[in-house]
Amino acid sequence: GYFFMSPTIFVLLLFILGPILYAIFLSFHNVRLLGETSFEFVGLSNYERVFEDRRAGIALWNTFKYVIIVVPCQTVLAIFLAATLNAGMKGEKIFRIIYFLPTLTSSAVLTLIFMWMYNREGLVNFGLERLGLPTYNFLGDPDIALIAIMVMNIWATAPFFMVIYLAGLQEIPDSLYEAAELDGAGPIRKFWSITVPHLKPITSFVVIMSVIGTFQLFDQSYIFSGGSGGPNNSTLTVVLLIYQYAFKTMNTMGYATAIAFMLAIV
Repeated sequence: GYFFMSPTIFVLLLFILGPILYAIFLSFHNVRLLGETSFEFVGLSNYERVFEDRRAGIALWNTFKYVIIVVPCQTVLAIFLAATLNAGMKGEKIFRIIYFLPTLTSSAVLTLIFMWMYNREGLVNFGLERLGLPTYNFLGDPDIALIAIMVMNIWATAPFFMVIYLAGLQEIPDSLYEAAELDGAGPIRKFWSITVPHLKPITSFVVIMSVIGTFQLFDQSYIFSGGSGGPNNSTLTVVLLIYQYAFKTMNTMGYATAIAFMLAIV
């Protein structure tokens, strides 16, 4: 049995467990991996440094804001889209494809499209100009840059969870809705008394997966800011900060792994 399992065990040890254990080892050292390799044991000082690092605090706050706004919005939007598709309207299959298209698009490509839309000469400002409204520097304003990423991710991620909700909606027996109608319940009452309670397990799954995914925000923030987390650290996330300390700053690989483990605990 172990002989047949050995290829999988080897892969897990080499690519999963091994790197985790090595990262734990690095988090207790000042490490230089590029060029001449060196290790200096520093104990818990890398973990203590996190609480003194101003940029780490900014990154955590940005990530927290991102999570508490994006997770509820994309969950509500996913339920709404699934409910509209489950209502038996004409062209349901076509709308299902249209709704799901953003999820099929590469996040890097999606980010570049939205950067063009948010540009000073982009689609959004073009529309504002046509309406006689003032244009805006969406990518250069620290108060707006993170919100711009939030809007993009809500739009792109909600359709994925919509499909999960749609499957859950189709599992709810029609007899429950028919019985509610006989009791005089309207659409809103049926939604809150039948649909929402039956979707609780799915909602728990969606929220957990959303929280995990949003805490790991990296690629959109990296592309939006060119890897800097700007403007003025407004799009700096925890994972982007880990990347900067690991690969852009010398001798801070150990500190980067310490931040990574604290994120894992979160």
